[in-house]
Amino acid sequence: MFTALYAALSALLICWLALQVINTRRKYQIAYADGGIEALQIARSAHSNATEYLPIFLILLFLLEYNGGNPILINLLGVVMLTGRIIHARGILQQLLKKRVLGMQMTIYTLLILAALNIVYLGLVLF
Repeated sequence: MFTALYAALSALLICWLALQVINTRRKYQIAYADGGIEALQIARSAHSNATEYLPIFLILLFLLEYNGGNPILINLLGVVMLTGRIIHARGILQQLLKKRVLGMQMTIYTLLILAALNIVYLGLVLF
């Protein structure tokens, strides 16, 4: 199952982003929320953004794989999504708007393609 690979890699990305939050909390000695510290707001934003988009990606990827999607296409979409999420996260953390935009474009397009493919495959299965 290819989705298992992308779930594991997504988990590693989320853990790395969580460590960014933890390290920033330690640096500024902030136990809860963000304490009004911009660096912590940025780290939390990068982490929460990943945790918002990766679950639906993994669900759609799994369903496409489960319904007989092309393995090459599944892997291509997985690579594009994870690359986009990494670019986006680094764009947030480094405050580089162009990287954030590129990462979001890769994310949104991947989700749209996955949604469309799942609808097509569902139609093939039903009819």
